[in-house]
Amino acid sequence: MKIEEGKTSRRTFIKGLAAISGMAAVPSVAKGGLSLKSGKDKKFIYRTLGNTGIRLPVISMGVMNADNPRLVRAALNAGIMHLDTAGVYQEGRNEQMIGGVIKDFPRDSYVIATKVKEKSNWRTGLFPENADPAEFVRKFEASLKRLGLDYVDILYLHNIVRKEAALFEPYYNALIQLKKEGKTRFIGVSTHKNEVEVIRAATDSQYDVILTAYNYQQQHREQVKTAIGRAAKAGKGIIGMKAVAGMMKKNKGSGDETGADVKAALSWVLRDENIHTVIAGFTTFDQMETDLAVMQEMASGAGGTTKISRPGKGEGLYCQQCGSCLSQCPADFDIPTMMRSYMYNYGYRNRVAAKAALAERDLSAIACNTCDPCRVDCPMGFDIRRKVLDIARIAGIPDEFLC
Repeated sequence: MKIEEGKTSRRTFIKGLAAISGMAAVPSVAKGGLSLKSGKDKKFIYRTLGNTGIRLPVISMGVMNADNPRLVRAALNAGIMHLDTAGVYQEGRNEQMIGGVIKDFPRDSYVIATKVKEKSNWRTGLFPENADPAEFVRKFEASLKRLGLDYVDILYLHNIVRKEAALFEPYYNALIQLKKEGKTRFIGVSTHKNEVEVIRAATDSQYDVILTAYNYQQQHREQVKTAIGRAAKAGKGIIGMKAVAGMMKKNKGSGDETGADVKAALSWVLRDENIHTVIAGFTTFDQMETDLAVMQEMASGAGGTTKISRPGKGEGLYCQQCGSCLSQCPADFDIPTMMRSYMYNYGYRNRVAAKAALAERDLSAIACNTCDPCRVDCPMGFDIRRKVLDIARIAGIPDEFLC
């Protein structure tokens, strides 16, 4: 499949997409946020989240890296409806921040998703047999309290990499029970790795929503696309993440703009009509404007390039978490987690999340200092040794200097 789409007529595609998905007008930004183009109403493409019946703009807000309540408020005022968070984001502060904002909005004007992450074996991706579902429920109820809500719209079992983990009865049954109790309207699973296997398992289950990594840099993107199509046909709501593949979105005037590539990357994902919305992780008002512009252009049929500047081998920040490095490393070290931390630090500028990822592993087991040259041949062409040694340095930085 070609990644560069320069010869494709974006106008033709968008007109067809509008007919399929529908368009709706949303109010322009009100007080407490951003001012957009004379306050005229904006039109966005909306899609229905599978059998849930929830209609959402095709771009939502992944709030993981955001810490500014004014930005969240501005996003809601701009017409973005869906906020995605998790109990582990910013050690719960992310949910608290969101809770402080949404208390001023009608409950039916927004859609909240949160996630519970439970410890699994990093080598196998499986949960321990003696896992306690009561602990899962306790973590979720703590999330509800931080959000100030009686229920969320979507509750995910977070960061699943194996079908056995997706269907692990203690947590799977806990999710189903919480839905029966009305504490979550719908249940879902999120996956950043081995996505195809997890999507297939979720498709043949009682999950309502699947949150999956999906972007133009994935070497297995066609397999992900096929799995997504099957899931959508089965009535599952499909939400995309990692859509811009760790691409750095810099502020205007920085001298190194990437807005065009960000817009092209988002447009590439949204060409798949089975992706009902994408959680875009914007952290500045400029970045939010870029994401809103994508939706406005889709709705209006405005021209614009969809050509993506694909990183060369060894460039970029996105590790597809394929795990091929694990069998090559003589130290049997968890390289994918180090690469995820690297992207958090240098792509998202989220040093707290980067350090939290490092804390999951015993850094004394790193053998890169004495293993030269590196024996790992990364499919993406990354210099694994250099990146691992680079990111490991932040583990010793006191937390108070990372906020």
